[in-house]
Amino acid sequence: MTIEGDALKPDWSAPDRVRALSTTRAGGVSGRPWDSLNLGSHVEDNPDNVEQNRLRLAESAGLTSERIGWLNQVHGTDVVELTPDNVGQIAKADASYTRHPGIACAILTADCLPVVLADSEGTVVGAAHCGWRSLCGGVIENLVSVMAVAPQTLQAWLGPAIGPDSFEVGPEVRDAFLEYEPKAARAFKDKGARAGHFMADIYALATLRLNHLGVSSVTGGGLCTVKDSDRFFSYRRDGQTGRMATLIWLN
Repeated sequence: MTIEGDALKPDWSAPDRVRALSTTRAGGVSGRPWDSLNLGSHVEDNPDNVEQNRLRLAESAGLTSERIGWLNQVHGTDVVELTPDNVGQIAKADASYTRHPGIACAILTADCLPVVLADSEGTVVGAAHCGWRSLCGGVIENLVSVMAVAPQTLQAWLGPAIGPDSFEVGPEVRDAFLEYEPKAARAFKDKGARAGHFMADIYALATLRLNHLGVSSVTGGGLCTVKDSDRFFSYRRDGQTGRMATLIWLN
């Protein structure tokens, strides 16, 4: 991925009309502990600051704030289609997709993994919020299904998330992933974890799911929101904190 200003952008071969970015915590107006580009409206930050931060994001991306499709994320697997008629409504879902230019799919995170998808013709884009529950439950599978293109034509980019040396989980998490796909065992290590627990690689788990569907072009990963406090918000590290946004849209 590349860094432009305060945002991360994917290094991929998606068509030019496909645009995507992930914000960092820099470039906003919020004070501590949300400093400074907090884009989450549900974390007890001053609503006026959140609105100003969202306006800054829209302007820097060349979008209008009314056409960014914010979601009420609940760690589930529901997917919503964003259209000119509903983009201003906040749907209860953990993924979205659109075929309409100028409408951005948006995912908020502060350790969970944002995944964005685009087809090779630049006709449809989508984004998913992948905490371990939604990822294990099938949010990526649901998103790929409703995008209704051949999975082999899709490209995926993994935005910033908790890294494999910071994501300790219980045995029930490992068991849930292995029940779906035994190969997921390679994404769990006991080294560095408490007795009976595992360190999980959410980047590897998402890549495995995408590859299983037929999505072979997967880029991104390799970052850790917990360890990089200068660039990223992290709920696991700080508790009360802000949220980054990952956006994808068609020009």
